[in-house]
Amino acid sequence: MAEAALTRGRTSLVVLRAVVTVHAVAILGQPVFAGRYLIGDYDMLAMHELGANIVSTVALVQLVPAALYWWRGGVQWPFWASLALAGGETAQYFAGLAGALDLHIPLGVALVAIALGTLFGIWRTGARR
Repeated sequence: MAEAALTRGRTSLVVLRAVVTVHAVAILGQPVFAGRYLIGDYDMLAMHELGANIVSTVALVQLVPAALYWWRGGVQWPFWASLALAGGETAQYFAGLAGALDLHIPLGVALVAIALGTLFGIWRTGARR
C-alpha cells in the first residue's frame, strides 16, 4: 500500500516537473517577442499575443498536477506558486490588452522570476519545502 502511494507521488511529481518546465520555457519567450516588437519587428506583437495565450493556458493546466502532487503527499508550495502564477498571469493578460505598460512590464518581470523559482525548486530532489 505504501509503495503504491509513493509511486503515485513520484508520477505526479514527474508530470508537475514537465508542466513547470514547459511553463518556464513559454514565459521566457514573452520578453523576447516583446523586445523584438519594441525594436520595430511589428509582426512579433502577434507572437507575443500567441505566447500570452499559451502561457496563460499552461498556468491553468499547471494547477492540476500541482494540486495532485500536494494531495498525494507532496509538499504544498508548488500549488501555491502555481496559483500565484495563474492569478498574476491573468492580471498580466488583461493589463497587456488594456495597454497598461506601467503594470504589464514590471508584473511580467515578477512572473518570470516566480516561474523560474518554481522551475528550479521543483527540480530539486524531492521538491522539499
